[in-house]
Amino acid sequence: MSGILKRVGEWRVGAPIADTRAPEGPIEERWDTRKFQAKLVNPANKRKLTVIVVGTGLAGGSAAATLGELGYNVKSFCYQDSPRRAHSIAAQGGINAAKNYRGDGDSVYRLFYDTVKGGDFRSRESNVYRLAQVSVNIIDQAVAQGVPFAREYGGLLDNRSFGGAQVSRTFYARGQTGQQLLLGAYQALERQVAAGTVEMHTRHEMLELIVSDGRARGIVVRDMVTGEIETHLADAVVLASGGYGNVFYLSTNAKGCNTTAIWRAHRRGAYFANPCYTQIHPTCIPVSGDYQSKLTLMSESLRNDGRVWVPLRKGDGRPPAQIPEDERDYYLERIYPAFGNLVPRDIASRAAKNVCDEGRGVGPGGLGVYLDFADAIARLGREAVEKKYGNLFEMYERITGENPYEAPMRIYPAVHYTMGGLWVDYDLQSSIPGLFVVGEANFSDHGANRLGASALMQGLADGYFVLPTTVGDYLAGAGKFGQVEQETVDEAVDRVKEKISRLLAVNGTRTADSFHRELGRIMWDYCGMERTEESLRKALERIPELREEFWNNVKVPGDPEGLNQALERAGRVADFFELAELMCVDALHRSESCGGHFRAESQDADGEALRDDDEFAYVAAWEWTPDGPVLHKEELDYEYVKMTQRSYK
Repeated sequence: MSGILKRVGEWRVGAPIADTRAPEGPIEERWDTRKFQAKLVNPANKRKLTVIVVGTGLAGGSAAATLGELGYNVKSFCYQDSPRRAHSIAAQGGINAAKNYRGDGDSVYRLFYDTVKGGDFRSRESNVYRLAQVSVNIIDQAVAQGVPFAREYGGLLDNRSFGGAQVSRTFYARGQTGQQLLLGAYQALERQVAAGTVEMHTRHEMLELIVSDGRARGIVVRDMVTGEIETHLADAVVLASGGYGNVFYLSTNAKGCNTTAIWRAHRRGAYFANPCYTQIHPTCIPVSGDYQSKLTLMSESLRNDGRVWVPLRKGDGRPPAQIPEDERDYYLERIYPAFGNLVPRDIASRAAKNVCDEGRGVGPGGLGVYLDFADAIARLGREAVEKKYGNLFEMYERITGENPYEAPMRIYPAVHYTMGGLWVDYDLQSSIPGLFVVGEANFSDHGANRLGASALMQGLADGYFVLPTTVGDYLAGAGKFGQVEQETVDEAVDRVKEKISRLLAVNGTRTADSFHRELGRIMWDYCGMERTEESLRKALERIPELREEFWNNVKVPGDPEGLNQALERAGRVADFFELAELMCVDALHRSESCGGHFRAESQDADGEALRDDDEFAYVAAWEWTPDGPVLHKEELDYEYVKMTQRSYK
């Protein structure tokens, strides 16, 4: 298959792009202004309109439930056997909200400021302020649904701290926050399924977007059980299909997480923004072998009470209990005294990499640091620590065979979240009218680095509160929708069938997984925690070569009819190849360092990320064309937060 580049690192610059939907005026009034300006749909007319929602995680589940409650006809799709299997269920630590229950100085503005700063000044002020505003409503919504947030002795909701903040604003349910929030959204969704407003399609994978007269009007899906190719038409399409971290093969994402839905939409005209912004999470269980298929996240909430350290001396192989206090380096507390172990994820991840590169890492291969709870257990007692983190400690022991109550956890950074995604405006609408993108599938709120506990906040803010207003405005203002021409539908179906046929026809000798693993190694080595111009150009040479081999030597057994998981994986890997190339192009063109994008050529004297605001204070929105990617720049204008070099010292 032809690549997206004609030569290594080649791209073109197109016309600038702008978000024209964010209102003017004081930032604290913009969302209220937009809600008032939004056109409304007559309740009787809502019953005549259909909205497709792809994905049933926190963003997709809450969106489908809310749109159904409003009276729209909703078609909900997921590739899992139940909406409860969405990867949101794996989120552990908590959800941010500016409630200021602790009276420690939190506010909507402080959450806004921390999020903009945490994203290294590469996100939109209007979007982030709206997120902070809506956060306070999310908690009320979830409590009303019965989400069992942790409570203090007197019955009030409890809070804990997360990285990038000096206040306690994170609401949690032990180490199961994502699971409990997802069950709340799932119950709301199932209520609408029972009411007949939501039509649920499980075990269906979106493989193409149908665009008619310039508008998103439907999707082509494959029934993963029968193999049947189906088309579903609607008046608007919402993508809530999550992030693309599995391009690295080894990540904290569920194995099924993929980029296919948003990548196929990208190829139909939706701009892809900031694909190089990937987050490396600092607290993951280290890789244990060459045949490992995924990594396990240990919640960032553990850094509330766990202290991160390594031996002072290189190559110190003694068990941790035998290393005295004066021979330990609590390096985060030493380097960043103001935030200590609660620095943002990108800072903590690079710091861990640095001490391991110095030869002071622990565990097999020296790729690990200690996360030690001895002080917390001595101060609070084992029972109190168990109440906060018991299920996480149990999970760690089951995976590693080590008891974290008796010895420190070993952790190391791993690919986690992706801040990039399809470009959307303030209304969460992509560059294709009628195509809305919510949650991790869009780029909108986190800039170059997501603060911990903000993913759940964004997913529920988008689904419960933002999208229902903005999609209604689109549907009310779009006028009467014409019929989608059968020729347009047939062309979309033909594209899907042609790709499936091509994958099955290769009949090579290598599995799709083997190609995926090799692609992931290239991405981690050359476009991972640290990138250079040399490494990125090397990746852009090797990825097309490996992709060419994939299309000449992949083995996809079976046939298109019926259950064929090898076919599913092969299609996803094919999309990962193209995405990987665009990620490297984006990382190559952005020669600054910012947040999770660390270019080794751009760092200050202390080894911290060094931004170039004069050249790169913009969103990079990429357009797909047969001749290669085209860059559209959306300039970022900061009125309320001054762009400064981040400091957590």
